[in-house]
Amino acid sequence: MPSCEPPPLMVRSPADLIAAVPFLLGFHPSESLVVVALRGSRVAFAARVDLPPAPGRSDPVGGPPAAGGAAPADNAGTGDVEGAGPPGGPVDRADPAAGSAGAAGPAPAPDAQGTVREVIKVVRRQKVEAVTVLGYGPAERVTPVIDAVRDAARRHELRVLDLLRVTGDRYWSYLCGNPACCPPDGVPFDAYASPVAAAAIFAGQVALPDRRALERQLAPAGGAERVALRRAATRASKRLNTLLVDAATAVLTDPAPDAPVASRRTRVGDSRAARARAVRTARARALRSAGALALRSAPTRYRTGGRLTDDEVTWLGVLLSRAPVQEQAWRRVDADQVALWTDVLRRVPTRLTGPPATLLAYAAWQAGQGALAVIAVERALAVDPGSPAALLIDEALRAGVPPSMPDTEPAPADPTAADPAPADPTGRR
Repeated sequence: MPSCEPPPLMVRSPADLIAAVPFLLGFHPSESLVVVALRGSRVAFAARVDLPPAPGRSDPVGGPPAAGGAAPADNAGTGDVEGAGPPGGPVDRADPAAGSAGAAGPAPAPDAQGTVREVIKVVRRQKVEAVTVLGYGPAERVTPVIDAVRDAARRHELRVLDLLRVTGDRYWSYLCGNPACCPPDGVPFDAYASPVAAAAIFAGQVALPDRRALERQLAPAGGAERVALRRAATRASKRLNTLLVDAATAVLTDPAPDAPVASRRTRVGDSRAARARAVRTARARALRSAGALALRSAPTRYRTGGRLTDDEVTWLGVLLSRAPVQEQAWRRVDADQVALWTDVLRRVPTRLTGPPATLLAYAAWQAGQGALAVIAVERALAVDPGSPAALLIDEALRAGVPPSMPDTEPAPADPTAADPAPADPTGRR
């Protein structure tokens, strides 16, 4: 599998780190808590979660959490860093814009404690040496969470290089007490003018405006393209039905037209159950053959800058609704297939988006594109809340499991679906 690690980004100051974060996450965070964890001089882990709801709100600004509890962190890939955090020993200081942020301040709100508890759990799993924590938003939203981070870091003996609040085009350090470098009015910065941003852009890295922009990259095709895809889906469904009928007919029909009926029954077995097993086996074999052909050619098309035609992408979509093809897809999926599964997810009918969304989540996770993986698995669970593969990936993302840890692929979404009902020939979404 090719390396998906971004090139080194030289970070020498808090402003450089702030400029690097959007490229680590893939988008510019807002109303967020971001943790950048180090192992030696290397960024081992970067994660983002929504800040807890503001007073009077029941949902985070960034959107409702995923089903099953707090939304999983948007985990980013790795990269190199130098000199993250302020020079010298950190000193506790109060946030001049929001009252005390130190130990003498009010106890962190329960929502802040819950958010930080999940983040610390993820960070500890990474076995990192130090972290820098950034809160994006107004002081009244960020400070309670930073207080909770500081308390949790002390309890778990986690080294904190810096605690920063980023509001607009200024940042404040909760640990620096020197007004010469950390004035009460904050330190102005221009992330777009940073050499870090320039180096990342030159290396081909992208930082979208916000998380919703990343979600829009997975939005279903619309307009005339959607109409054409609906027609292609109808053709694909009819093609699949023909494939399954032909496979069954081949089993139940003797190759010799003049052979007596008794000989055909002898070949497939006298019982109804034996005939049904023979049909299922034949259909699974036909599906595997068709799936192997589709899955062998599709990744190459995207690696060379092409894409599947409407008929090809909808054919792959209907094939993926069957377990034998899902099993093949899981054996082949890797970090190189993010573009493939993104395109398939956007273009197949909604009822067929579960498997490609789950495959995209896995490929993005392997590629270090944690935010994309989270959004993809949310799409998968919206279609099939009980999908074992999607639930497994969702659990791994919530726990911050490194993509290098699993030694096997997730199971197909429905291992009993080798011979499901015939496809819907209308191609409805």
